[in-house]
Amino acid sequence: MKRFWRKWTYEVPLAIGDALWDVLVVQLAALLDRLTVRKIIAFIPVVILIGAYYHSIPIPPELMLIGDFLAYIDIFSVLFLLGVLSRITTIMFVMKQAAARVASLTAGVVTRMQRLDIRQRRQRGAPTRARPKPDQSEDDRAYGGTWVMVALA
Repeated sequence: MKRFWRKWTYEVPLAIGDALWDVLVVQLAALLDRLTVRKIIAFIPVVILIGAYYHSIPIPPELMLIGDFLAYIDIFSVLFLLGVLSRITTIMFVMKQAAARVASLTAGVVTRMQRLDIRQRRQRGAPTRARPKPDQSEDDRAYGGTWVMVALA
């Protein structure tokens, strides 16, 4: 009898308390860790439908549209993400073109700077090339050959 009394007054309530602790605290905390906003939003139409069928009341069209929107939130979010990605792709394309332009301008500046290198001068006694003498006189060069045209006219 003492063993029976101990089991029902001590061991059974402790087992029930442990089971309640496991279900209401440990498993509920694990459920809340896995719960996301997306899952909550997806569950709202189910609550609306259950409430409407349980109370046998007609559902207003607004609630049906909200329920449809919430049921298709995945599709809307994919379309939104595709729109954002297309904008990001466009921005990246423009940035890539700007970077290529800056690189080509930098390469051009480096090339011009190498052409203007003044460190390699000619030696003082080095022979120079003879320059050809122009056919036109100084007056003809100043006026671009108009003296010849005036003389012929």
